[in-house]
Amino acid sequence: MSRFTKKTFKPLDREEKDLMESIEKEEWQPVKNLDREKMAAIQTARNTLKKDKRINLRLSQKDYHQIQLRAIEEGVPYQTLIASIVHKYLNGLLLPKYHEEKIPKGADRVRAQTG
Repeated sequence: MSRFTKKTFKPLDREEKDLMESIEKEEWQPVKNLDREKMAAIQTARNTLKKDKRINLRLSQKDYHQIQLRAIEEGVPYQTLIASIVHKYLNGLLLPKYHEEKIPKGADRVRAQTG
């Protein structure tokens, strides 16, 4: 009997499709101590999301104002926006969007998407 009906969402990508098929084939086994596993997962998530380090950063006046404007557009504090950009960069999720204007050779003029 299928766990997923026609009303169930369609998989977003190959990984999600594989996971759904794995569930259908009953390849998943219950954990022995569900409460302990839940608490471990919750603690891992908290540690991952915890912001416990401060840094000082010097920016040009122009960059500082642009960050503030972008943060207003995004509806977040500018510190949160900067932290998000750093996090995305470190995890390979920050994709550059080059300006359509002609970029001088060797110039690093890149506009990062923050969505």
